[in-house]
Amino acid sequence: MSPEVLAQLAPRGVLRAGINMSNFLLVTGRSDNGDPDGVSPSLARAIAGALGVPVRYVPFARPGELAAEAGRDVWDIGLIGAEPARAETIAFTSAYAEIEATYLVPAGSPLKSIADVDRPGVRVAVTEHSAYGLWLERSIARATLVRSGSLDSAFDQFAADKLDALAGLRPRLLTDAQKLPGSTILPGQFTAVQQAVGTAKANTAAAAWLFDFVEQSKTSGLIARFIEQHKVTGLSVAPPG
Repeated sequence: MSPEVLAQLAPRGVLRAGINMSNFLLVTGRSDNGDPDGVSPSLARAIAGALGVPVRYVPFARPGELAAEAGRDVWDIGLIGAEPARAETIAFTSAYAEIEATYLVPAGSPLKSIADVDRPGVRVAVTEHSAYGLWLERSIARATLVRSGSLDSAFDQFAADKLDALAGLRPRLLTDAQKLPGSTILPGQFTAVQQAVGTAKANTAAAAWLFDFVEQSKTSGLIARFIEQHKVTGLSVAPPG
């Protein structure tokens, strides 16, 4: 282990791992001692093990809050969706896992495909600061995004205000569809949220080491084992970086 990598990732002798608690595919519960449990906490623990230090989880209620603390000495690594806006302050690995993002539409909707959504007059409910929300902000040209602070409030606004579509991760939309009779999930995806490991931009040696670790974790089957261990549906191992 390079002393430089260790100094950048665990300057206090412990790896502080920022965890996005709102991603129910990556954080599926809590362990007996109250720590986050799931695919991303397991990966963080594996990284700490490779460094030879203990892990300390730093939980965040929303991904935007985690990203906002980049470079502020709050966390050493952050497990979060890799987005260009976040990459301005975070050095990301390649993705270790990915999740399809698509739309839920109400019963009788004239929207039948992903391409139908970006049209004048179409109102799309979306959770602000989510990775797929950031993608939509860059990509939607004609439809109107109606932002909410959480997954639950986005669904509530979609249903209460009779919006035209709800953007989200396919596994969550499957649950939301059960609460709205007649609603359907559009086929395909408008993006796939790339889940990656990030560190501060200044940590160049650590970023290169993390990249290699993530690639090895995919090819060795470690990520697939974490997904199987935590019984996650809708999450897949990302292709090689």
